[in-house]
Amino acid sequence: MFFGSDNTSGVHPEVMQALVKANDGFAPSYGSDPIMDEVRARVRDIFEAPDAAVFLVSTGSTANVLSLATFCAPWQKIYCHPLAHISTDECGAPEFHTGGAKLALVDGADGKISPDALRATIGATAQGDVHAVQRGPLSITNVTELGAVYSPAEVAKLCAIAKEWDLPCHLDGARFANALVASGATPAEMTWKAGIDVLSLGGTKNGLMGVEAVVIFDPEKAWEFELRRKRGGHLFSKHRFLSAQFLAYLTDDLWLTMARHANAMGGRLAQGIVGLPGGALLHPADANMVFAALARAAHMAARSAGAVYYPWPRDWPANGPKDEPLTARLVCSWSTTGEDIDRLLQAARG
Repeated sequence: MFFGSDNTSGVHPEVMQALVKANDGFAPSYGSDPIMDEVRARVRDIFEAPDAAVFLVSTGSTANVLSLATFCAPWQKIYCHPLAHISTDECGAPEFHTGGAKLALVDGADGKISPDALRATIGATAQGDVHAVQRGPLSITNVTELGAVYSPAEVAKLCAIAKEWDLPCHLDGARFANALVASGATPAEMTWKAGIDVLSLGGTKNGLMGVEAVVIFDPEKAWEFELRRKRGGHLFSKHRFLSAQFLAYLTDDLWLTMARHANAMGGRLAQGIVGLPGGALLHPADANMVFAALARAAHMAARSAGAVYYPWPRDWPANGPKDEPLTARLVCSWSTTGEDIDRLLQAARG
């Protein structure tokens, strides 16, 4: 009963088989392997973007910060939600890799940036003053850090606001596949057709061992990204092992199959939680993350039975009334089973 995060699950067997196959013989280094050629072609086809530049890196943070650095000057601001991964979980890496850019936090419900707040925040950024930080890119997270999914129309609305000031737009898609299947959109509709210039396309949270893609829809930015990746120490020598993972990910829509399963398990878990003592959802469970309140007694019973998940947003007090509502985050993955969920719910009922 492991619901701590989708990055705690194992590697999908088809991905592991692809790694074993890639291990045979010799292959060119640094992304010149023939498997990477297939990955580029597949991504361009899936995103209906024949000129897109496609790169692989090992972590989501790397994908985010190198993408933003490529589109952001050191004297600019990056507009993002206060709970965005680049704001709360990347140890200042965006500021470091951009050479000092600041984060401008734009609030909104359920981890979504409010369009009105975005327009007001960008508009209030002083321009033409040498003493002021200048306007820079917008970064959107989909699925949000609170489990909600932006529709393509919502992404397009935010991007349109940014484009009023000619600002580039980045999409943090650590759970992009989950957002995609939840929305019913095509990859193109969720990205460049909505105004996104660069995408961090996640894999590690969705069944891969450790690889993320960066998809740059403006190929003129490709060379700068390549230089930043090398200079930052993120160009893999034995790149074929990244390529092999990602090709398996995209083959026969495995990435979407895994995301659909994780989302379905998330929906099943959310539905079950509202029937538990003190059970309530804190945010929309649009994909595979569930933010919920349960009575302390229900939490204690579930965790005593072996359920693993995190208090949210902070640890619970050591003692308190049994019926006290305590909040938590539970995440389903490609390998979560219905039995896992049923066991957790049964234990929580006491």
